[in-house]
Amino acid sequence: MDSWWQLGEGSGHFGETLAIHAIECPFCNERGKFEVTFHAVKKKPNSRKALNFETLKCVNCAGYVQVVWSASEHFSRQGLHDSRVLPWPLHVPDPPEYWPPEVKRCWQQAHRSLQNESWDAAAVMARTALQAALRDTGAEGNNLKEEIKNLASTGVLLPLMCDWSDEVRLLGNDATHPDGESEGAAAADARDVVEFLDYLLQYLYDLPKAIAYYRERRRQSEQRLVFLVSSGP
Repeated sequence: MDSWWQLGEGSGHFGETLAIHAIECPFCNERGKFEVTFHAVKKKPNSRKALNFETLKCVNCAGYVQVVWSASEHFSRQGLHDSRVLPWPLHVPDPPEYWPPEVKRCWQQAHRSLQNESWDAAAVMARTALQAALRDTGAEGNNLKEEIKNLASTGVLLPLMCDWSDEVRLLGNDATHPDGESEGAAAADARDVVEFLDYLLQYLYDLPKAIAYYRERRRQSEQRLVFLVSSGP
């Protein structure tokens, strides 16, 4: 996002009003228990686009959060909006709803393990999430690297992702298998495999979702144009 005016354009929650139920208090971790104590609007010139600024008070712990949010200027049929919260909870967020269940669960556990500096657990859960995502996409092979190369050979993944996988040590077939002498995953290696996982999931799931949104937005724009032309002056 290059500008705050892009907030809500392409991702976020359905609806054109702030989804308070989805906001988590960074102090007590209760979700959706807020009352609005301040609200202001900044409108974009010559546009229906507006930025909303709200201060919310948690009714559970009396902590305050500041929220800037905006509804989409284009996605008007169902409505779409997104927000940014300050301060934000210092824990792993919920993964997108459109990821497969096993991928969501293992991705979240991998990131939580990184936060707890449980490097072995982070590596194992990241590899599990990777394998679940690759197989969900139709990959074939006897191990992670073979499955990644299979998707690259069919054009599902860019060759660059395949090249990168060769640089991530824990993607090796035996990297996380105990041999009686292993000292476990190093912090840097665990972070590398989780980072690779994040980019792979963006490519397999987030980008197609964004492209589908843009196509829907274009279709709605074309329908509005046809309606305006057919209705005449």
